[in-house]
Amino acid sequence: MKKVSLLFLFALVLGVLAACSGSQEKDPTTDDATSSEDVLAKVKDEGTLMIGTEGTYPPFTFHDASGELTGFDVEIAREVASRLGVKAEFLETQWDAMFAGLDAGRFDMVANQVGINPDRQESYEFSDPYITSTAVLVVAEDNTEIESFEDLKGKLSAQSLTSNYGATATSFGAELEGVEGFNQAIELLNSGRVDATVNDNLTVLDFMKQRPDAEVKVVDKSEDAAQSALLFRKGSGALVDEASKALADMIDDGTYDKISEKWFGENVLE
Repeated sequence: MKKVSLLFLFALVLGVLAACSGSQEKDPTTDDATSSEDVLAKVKDEGTLMIGTEGTYPPFTFHDASGELTGFDVEIAREVASRLGVKAEFLETQWDAMFAGLDAGRFDMVANQVGINPDRQESYEFSDPYITSTAVLVVAEDNTEIESFEDLKGKLSAQSLTSNYGATATSFGAELEGVEGFNQAIELLNSGRVDATVNDNLTVLDFMKQRPDAEVKVVDKSEDAAQSALLFRKGSGALVDEASKALADMIDDGTYDKISEKWFGENVLE
């Protein structure tokens, strides 16, 4: 009798455990939608959009003479937040730490001229593009050895290690010297510690406008245009959609043109 009771009790425990296990299963068809809605709801409930950015990458994100964070990306992100009905709060970090910060939930969004590429699309979500640019090759003014991207083979190029431009440099055989931003790359270039740097044509044009005495030159320009967008964690679909809608509305009502012309003198999306 006791043996039968023990067997019955054992079967009962197993049944309870199985029921508990079954109750924890989720419908995979609803996971993404729920997660997506939760991200947007969190931003709305808190009234703040947490935005990761470098703050060292003019004219996109940098500090002006008064120390205020400003730039093209900063203004775009602030306007997006405003149209979502929330406050923009920026958290500054180095480029190579930005993706980890997004993964860890420190940011809801990254605004830092993040180029769209297949590898990133596998791990993250992008808004609609808000800028189009091309890569240019920059060397010291007295450099006569490098005249094209093909001449980078075996040379040392100063790059943010996880950037599209770093990938461009390595695709032509360059070795990389890691830097935190474009200004540091120029410093290394001027000091002769590196041979070149590959960067965005708009960044370089702005730098040369601000520093006409800089002893650097552009020797080559990529024929392929690249697009950049706001970056989000996977599962942020509803927030991504709202951000893309805000960008579209900015373009339609002329706000985008005003911001773009302020920083570049032209529309940099077309």
